[in-house]
Amino acid sequence: MTHDEQIIVRIAQHLLSVGGRLATVESCTGGLIAAGVTDQAGSSDWFEGGWVTYSNELKQALGVPAQAIEQDGAVSERVVRAMAEAGQRQAGVDYAVAVTGVAGPGGGSVEKPVGMVWIGWALAQQTHAECFQFDGDRAAVREQTVRAALSGLLERLANEN
Repeated sequence: MTHDEQIIVRIAQHLLSVGGRLATVESCTGGLIAAGVTDQAGSSDWFEGGWVTYSNELKQALGVPAQAIEQDGAVSERVVRAMAEAGQRQAGVDYAVAVTGVAGPGGGSVEKPVGMVWIGWALAQQTHAECFQFDGDRAAVREQTVRAALSGLLERLANEN
């Protein structure tokens, strides 16, 4: 069992123990978090589903305010928080994880370089966000994002009690 699989098993155990369900809202990972979660047998008992909101228009359709995207950009704390909260609200779940970032190889800037990723976690009435700077090619950035999103969710779930 890989490290990611172990994390997912622990997330599943926690969510099952509290009767919680999870949703995902992904941009730069293109659904890799949801794919990892649904690789686990029985995930339908605790995983509601997710969205791949690659475009700004789809982020807005989910419920991210256009003003947040216009003022801060899609790769920002404000937008990832709004993504996590929108996913939580739209799916009707207690828990959601969201990611937005610059996976590369292009698209980066001085302010938002390739590898910069914001991850947001919505848990009950609290939303947390953290910025990461990952190294490597596109695949490496996406893989590190998935791992950080899942590890961060597990850490926050453990601190919930």
